[in-house]
Amino acid sequence: MSDVFSDLLSRVRTKSARVGIIGLGYVGLPLARAFARAGFRVLGFDVDTHKVDKLTAGRSYIKQIADSTIREMLAAGFEATDQFERLGEVDAVLICVPTPLTDAREPDLTYVNNSAHAIAGQLRSGQLVVLESTTYPTTTRNDVLPVLERTGLRAGTDFFLAFSPEREDPGNASHSVHNIPKVVGGLCEKSGELACALYEAIVPQVVRVSSPEVAEACKILENTYRAVNIALVNELKVLYDRMGIDVWEVIDAAKTKPFGFQAFYPGPGLGGHCIPIDPFYLTWVARKHGLTTRFIELAGEVNMAMPGYVVQRVGDALNDRGRAVKGSRVAILGMAYKKDVDDPRESPGFELMDLLLKKGAVVTYNDPHIPSLPKMRHWPHLAMDSTPLTADYLAAQDCVLIATDHTAYDYTFISRHAKLVVDTRNATKYVRGRENILRA
Repeated sequence: MSDVFSDLLSRVRTKSARVGIIGLGYVGLPLARAFARAGFRVLGFDVDTHKVDKLTAGRSYIKQIADSTIREMLAAGFEATDQFERLGEVDAVLICVPTPLTDAREPDLTYVNNSAHAIAGQLRSGQLVVLESTTYPTTTRNDVLPVLERTGLRAGTDFFLAFSPEREDPGNASHSVHNIPKVVGGLCEKSGELACALYEAIVPQVVRVSSPEVAEACKILENTYRAVNIALVNELKVLYDRMGIDVWEVIDAAKTKPFGFQAFYPGPGLGGHCIPIDPFYLTWVARKHGLTTRFIELAGEVNMAMPGYVVQRVGDALNDRGRAVKGSRVAILGMAYKKDVDDPRESPGFELMDLLLKKGAVVTYNDPHIPSLPKMRHWPHLAMDSTPLTADYLAAQDCVLIATDHTAYDYTFISRHAKLVVDTRNATKYVRGRENILRA
């Protein structure tokens, strides 16, 4: 073993190594918490100075992480900064930045590439770099590695490189980094051993694979699996609606089978950073290899069509009551992409709102977790504040559209005061005797 490798491995195992995390969002901040609690000194990097200022003041901007947790992290040596020249101070650098799609639905590695260049500017012998951002296979080897080796330092000898996909489930305390097995693929034997040693300090199990490409492909498989199965139930939902069959009852019946079936549920569209995006990373890289992933692309088409289907159902429901969409007051309940979180990334609520506005509806929203709509890349014109969910507000609407089934909502109260409820999440399942509810 080289002196550089042995020294870093010793520092990792004794927790004297300092961990740097680039990107303090829904993935990076829980990761920083896990390392701080494990006894590592953590230096977090983010280009958003507002986030840095909040963390420095002991305040959180993610609902599932309390202010008290941030203060505990600070007391344990955690520090947040927007000064990327400090990357040389850390022994391990974990990249947790967004990997969105371009308008052409091709991978946008801008944040990953910027992070790699920032690391390269301060790279020194004896550092470990791990990419956690979801991406297509070969990104670590073909995109990150060349940037780092332009410094003259060599991977496996001077510094070490690996890929370990994040598996964070926002809003689910039982599925966070500290209790989910971690897949790790090192560029070389030493890189894999170092990355595994680092993560073994914070996770219940490390699953080591043979290469970064296997780890990258693993993450894509996990999310494509979900996207395809959600597309299946979304397509069945449209069919069963036309046949007068309740798809939710069908799924409840099917999931009583103890083998060969896993329940997935329909909705108004896909949300979150992973499932609506990751399969398109795979279709893009497949085209580079001369192949077409028809199954995956079809699933994407089905899921992307759901907001339009929901708006059509709203229009039909209003028409049945003698109202046109144009001029009707429509309240959207829930702008987060999933229940009980404050995460709006890729939420179908934004497309629902945009489509309804284009049809001339007077649209407002309520979300107990999102008091104001953040500026979204694809929906910069949707600037609005959440309206208090009062009986008078509900009664004034021509339609109340449930887009996200937050636990905080009293669905009996909502259905009692609203003229019409269009429920895309089966949230009103236990509300009985209300003819004003349409499950869409």
